[in-house]
Amino acid sequence: MLTATCHCGAVRMETSARPLWLTDCNCSLCRRLGALWLHCDPAEVTFLCGEDDTVAYVQGDRTLAIHHCPTCGCTTHWRPTGEGNRMAINARLMEPGAIAGLRIRRFDGADRFDYLD
Repeated sequence: MLTATCHCGAVRMETSARPLWLTDCNCSLCRRLGALWLHCDPAEVTFLCGEDDTVAYVQGDRTLAIHHCPTCGCTTHWRPTGEGNRMAINARLMEPGAIAGLRIRRFDGADRFDYLD
């Protein structure tokens, strides 16, 4: 299990997903957030606390809800606003040793909407 915790501990989740890589996106939102995304199926994620307490920001094209902790402000995860069996957890909320060695793929969300490698 990989565990992600916001700074104050109000939001904690764990995932059984074993990703092959993490995604570093350069879209106008992700580059400002500084997030490193671990993509997974929502069925692989268990919220230990705070799931109903996060605050969602829905960006311009209204396809994703980016959630953050209302207390410390850490970006925790995103979910699609519509149907979909996908989500991503901010891997920067995980202990560095837990994700050490995972490949980081750069995603061009600003121009090409595709991985750069």
